[in-house]
Amino acid sequence: MSELEQIQRRTIRVLALGQVLGGFGLGSVLSIGSLLARDLSGSESWAGAAATFSTLGAAIWAIPLSRLAYARGRRVSLATGAALAISGAVTVIESAHLRFFPLLLLGIFLLGAGSATALQARFAATDIPIIGRSGRSIGIVVWATTVGAVTSPNLFGPGEQLGHWLGLPPMTGPFLLTVAAQISSTLIFWFGLKPDPLLYAQKIQAKTKHKISIRSALQTLKINSVPRFAVFSIALSHMVMVSVMAMTPVHMQDLGYDLVVVGFTISLHVAGMYALSPVMGYLADKIGKVQLILIGQLLSIAAIAFAGIGHMDRWQVTIGLALLGLGWSASTVAASALLSSSVPANEKTNVQGVSDSSMNLSGALGGGIAGTILSAAAFNGLNFLTLIPVTVVLILSFWIFSRAKSF
Repeated sequence: MSELEQIQRRTIRVLALGQVLGGFGLGSVLSIGSLLARDLSGSESWAGAAATFSTLGAAIWAIPLSRLAYARGRRVSLATGAALAISGAVTVIESAHLRFFPLLLLGIFLLGAGSATALQARFAATDIPIIGRSGRSIGIVVWATTVGAVTSPNLFGPGEQLGHWLGLPPMTGPFLLTVAAQISSTLIFWFGLKPDPLLYAQKIQAKTKHKISIRSALQTLKINSVPRFAVFSIALSHMVMVSVMAMTPVHMQDLGYDLVVVGFTISLHVAGMYALSPVMGYLADKIGKVQLILIGQLLSIAAIAFAGIGHMDRWQVTIGLALLGLGWSASTVAASALLSSSVPANEKTNVQGVSDSSMNLSGALGGGIAGTILSAAAFNGLNFLTLIPVTVVLILSFWIFSRAKSF
């Protein structure tokens, strides 16, 4: 095994371990966050604010964190993002103690840095160039989130009991897990990513750094249709997922289900998002990235049918959420690998940052209007409206496949 392959394997192990803990810590943000938002604001329409500010935070933090990675390496960038998430979790707990809704939004915004870190980690898996393995490398790192992200919703009950024992406000106990997990994740990234994969890749490619900016990234996307399609696919797929997932806890609570049932449903959804990521990565390398994006959209249509038509049935909603997670996984893994393999090396981190920002801004928009749509059109109406962005990605998939079949 070459030195390059040895360093890549070590990098993947460290990224995977950091993702395990990162996913464990962030599992409560959107689910409990939407309930806290409704409680502190006193309005169901504001329930979507948790998803909005979480994804808005991830969008805004994505670009400075990508620039930090370009200048100082992934090690510094990933550790910084995880550390910012710690302050967010503490702020959320304090906002519930003070019963101050704007402070809750600030805390969730800071927690968005943790999501930006998780997204950047998947691209860090492809910094060291191993030809023909970009999809699998991304899939493994995305999969690593499964352990924590699936487990943490099922710890809502125990976390709430711990918070009650410590005298914390209702629904804030699970955020203690976020603090502990993000501290561990910060330490793993800081001490484990040696050598830094991005700095090492820059060294072996003898690449001279140049000034990067949002303008240069947008120019790259303007003249290259394949990465532009990848960015659109990631952003719109994320919008669909966030819109439905963020409102599912509110809908199920309105149907009379407790946090244990809500946590189980969300954990199956998260399992769909992450558990089969290595398989999605393998398929992206094997059958083609554009083809897998197309499959992801078909899975999303099936999800919308289950959750929308069976919106009053707990199990149909659960099946729909699981399928929605699978659709997101196929689309995101494939489109991320497509983006990494189709942009110039000297613009890669820059374009990746813009992609993550676009992804989360789309999620923020979806989460922001989801609460209003839920109030006006109910949960089934919300699901059926998400067919619009799914249809857009389907059309773009067929168009780009006819132009770039090699991908």
